[in-house]
Amino acid sequence: MAWLILVLAGFFEIAFTTCLKMSDNFKHLGWSIGFFISITMSFLLLNKAIQTIPLGTSYAVWTGIGAVGSVIMGILVFREPATFWRLFFIFLLIASIVGLKLSSTETA
Repeated sequence: MAWLILVLAGFFEIAFTTCLKMSDNFKHLGWSIGFFISITMSFLLLNKAIQTIPLGTSYAVWTGIGAVGSVIMGILVFREPATFWRLFFIFLLIASIVGLKLSSTETA
């Protein structure tokens, strides 16, 4: 269950970075509200996950999900380039996240 909570926290991280971009420096109220809701949920869920999953593993997975998801959002929504090397390193990051999951031992 803690891993599901951590993944959800990562998805909220993707949401808050996307809302941050869409808010245009907090000029758009709806996106700004979305940012504050998403960042709050992300940190609350991360806090819940670190009660069971080791802190270092949790933080690395959380930021990894956020980084990968934000790059994907950048490519799909903001038309950022999808070069070979960007995609190569994103897949390398995903492999690292999976490796952390496979090598992790939950404390509770």
